[in-house]
Amino acid sequence: MTDSNSPNTPYNEALAGTLIDRTIREKIVLVAVALPGDTDESVDASLDELALLVDTAGADEVARLVQRRDAPDHTWYIGKGKVEELKELCLALDADTVVFDNELAPAQQFKLEKLLGRTALDRTAVILDIFGQNAHTMEGKAQVELALLRYRLPRLRRGANAKMSQQRGGVGGRFGSGETKLETDRRKIMRRITKLERDLTALSETRALQRQGRQRSGLASVAIVGYTNAGKSTLLNRLTDSGVLSEDRLFATLDPTTRRLALPGGEPVLLTDTVGFISRLPHGLVESFKGTLEVAARADYLVHVVDASAPDPQGQIDAVHEVLREIEAAEVPELLVINKADIAPVAAKELLTEYADAVVVSAATGDGLDDFLRAIGDRLRALAVVYDMVIPYDRGDVMASVHREGEVVSTTDDDAAWVVRARLSDASAGRLGDFITTEVAPT
Repeated sequence: MTDSNSPNTPYNEALAGTLIDRTIREKIVLVAVALPGDTDESVDASLDELALLVDTAGADEVARLVQRRDAPDHTWYIGKGKVEELKELCLALDADTVVFDNELAPAQQFKLEKLLGRTALDRTAVILDIFGQNAHTMEGKAQVELALLRYRLPRLRRGANAKMSQQRGGVGGRFGSGETKLETDRRKIMRRITKLERDLTALSETRALQRQGRQRSGLASVAIVGYTNAGKSTLLNRLTDSGVLSEDRLFATLDPTTRRLALPGGEPVLLTDTVGFISRLPHGLVESFKGTLEVAARADYLVHVVDASAPDPQGQIDAVHEVLREIEAAEVPELLVINKADIAPVAAKELLTEYADAVVVSAATGDGLDDFLRAIGDRLRALAVVYDMVIPYDRGDVMASVHREGEVVSTTDDDAAWVVRARLSDASAGRLGDFITTEVAPT
C-alpha cells in the first residue's frame, strides 16, 4: 500500500484533504430527535457523549437543539419549522457545522445543508473523523479509509451544485467537498474500495498465520474489551509495561496490541488490547475493523473493562455487549473488571453488588490488580482440561513445555518416567498428545 504519510495519498484524499486544524476550533450546534421511549435523561446523556466526540474531533459545542417527535421527518429528520429555528440559531452563533446525534440519510443530509447553508453531519461522521485522526498503522489507515469511502459513496453529488458542504475544511470538510473538492469520481472510489478490501484480506491472512503460531505456543488468549476511554490501555500498560498510548480521550487506541503476561500461578497468557467500543458504533466501522475485532471473537477469555466513573456504566456495558454480538464474540466467557475505583469508589461498589463475580480495580494506581490476576487465572484454569501424562525422564523438553504452557496439578516419579497431571489448552494437548494417557474430570 502507498505510504499514507505523504500529502497526496489515497488515504489523505479519503479524508478530503483536511485533517482537523487544531488552531481553529469549529463552532458546532448539536441536534437530537427524541423518539417514543427516549427519556430526557437518555437524550441528555447521549448528547453529552456527542459533545465529547466533537471535542475529541477538535471542535466546540456552542448550542444544542432537541425535538421530540413520534418519528423522524423523511425530508429533514427534524420538522421543517425546527430546521428554520436551527438556521436562525446557527446564524446568531456563527456556527460552522450542525451535528445530529442520529443517523442521517444522504438525502436528508444534502437537503439540510442546502437549506442551512452549512455542513450537516451525523454521529457516524464524527466518529469516522476521530478514527481518521488516530489511525497510525498501515492496517488501521486502510480500515479507516475503507469506512470513510463507504460513508462518502452514497453522499456524492454531481454537477454544478456538487458541493456536499459550503464550509471550509475541518469536521465538516473532511466528509464534504468543501471548497477544496467539488466532485469525486464514483468509479475511482469503487476501485479504491475494491483495492482496500483486497489489502485487508491479505493482512487478515497474515494475522491468521500469526494467530496459528500463537496457538501452537499453547498460550491462552485473553482480549481486553470495553467502552472507549474505560482504561483498557492503562490496564495493559500496568500489567505488562507495554508502553501502549494511554490518554484520557475517546478512541486514543485503534490498533490491537498483544503482550505476554505471567499469571500468579506462573502460567503465561497472551493479553491483547482492542479498539474501544461506543454506543451506536457505526456499522461501517464494525465491518471495516472486523479483521481487528476478531481477536475478541477468537479469544479464550474476555476482560471487559467498565468505567465506574462514567455517567451510565450499565449503558456502556450494554453497548459493549451489543458490539460483541455483532462480531460474534458474545459466547466468549468474560470477566467484568470495574475500573477507576479510585475516582468513583461508591459507584464501583454499587456495580459490584449487581455483578458479584466482577473485580474492582484502579488501573491508574494498581489497586486490585492482584485480585484481578488471581481471578483471570482461576477462570482460565476452569476452562482448561485436565490430562494424565507419562513423560520419559529423557524428555525434559516436554516436561518444560507442560510447565510453560499449562498448570501442573501433580507429579509422581515412576521407574522410567514422570507421571504428570496437568491442565492444558486444546492447542497444547494436541501438540503433546503422544504423552497423554487419559483426559480426566477437572479438579
